Amino acid sequence: MTFEAVYKGNQECVVTREDGKILTTMTGPEYGGDSSAFSPTDLIAAGLVTCILTTIGIWGVKHNVDLSGVTAQVEKAMTETAPRRIGKLVVTVMLPATLPEELRPRVERVSHSCPVHASLHPEIDSPIIFYYL
Repeated sequence: MTFEAVYKGNQECVVTREDGKILTTMTGPEYGGDSSAFSPTDLIAAGLVTCILTTIGIWGVKHNVDLSGVTAQVEKAMTETAPRRIGKLVVTVMLPATLPEELRPRVERVSHSCPVHASLHPEIDSPIIFYYL
């Protein structure tokens, strides 16, 4: 898959995927942007949390377990010292309390196998926390 990016000025970039899908990025006010779109580091956080949910969903389909409605959130924290980078991505996954106890370790294990999580630099603190509600 190929992506083409164009810097439009004023901290805005437009990215076009080879199939024509488009997204825009924008920095926050601290860098001259207006936060009207996800920042590049926001995309990493969003990619992580959606990858984990998608991986859980794929596992559910393969094992005939309906996981529709599972939710997750990610908290992104940037480092305070140079070089500025993502220092922490904490993901919290909320699963149904009705998920049988014997399946829970399998779902948790598969969550850690998502390709985005596996691609993160080891210096990024990236725990995945599970709650059964």
